[in-house]
Amino acid sequence: MPKGFVYILECSDGTFYTGSTIDLDKRLAEHQNGQGANHTKKRLPVELVYIQKFPRIDEAFYREKQIQGWSRKKKQALIENNFDELKKYAECMNDSHYKEWLRLRSATADHKKNEDQK
Repeated sequence: MPKGFVYILECSDGTFYTGSTIDLDKRLAEHQNGQGANHTKKRLPVELVYIQKFPRIDEAFYREKQIQGWSRKKKQALIENNFDELKKYAECMNDSHYKEWLRLRSATADHKKNEDQK
């Protein structure tokens, strides 16, 4: 039996709220009654859009913190079980890292092409 849950709520304004709990039904009722987090109480009603079960609450809490650091697009991919998109959004796309990744990819492709021509 699961001892922890991580969940994502979609708020009335379209934003996402990610949380963790040991009692999902109770926590959802608290959110809906305006007794949950400040973020949700200002954006009622909320809808449960994602849930993941864990054997221990500390594992759920760790996953909550991981998801909270994700972009909206990456959260959306998780909610939709779109693992191809999830993988795509997991790649670092900030300007400096992305340019370095492109440079390295190009160099690797050029090296492979030269090796194949030998």
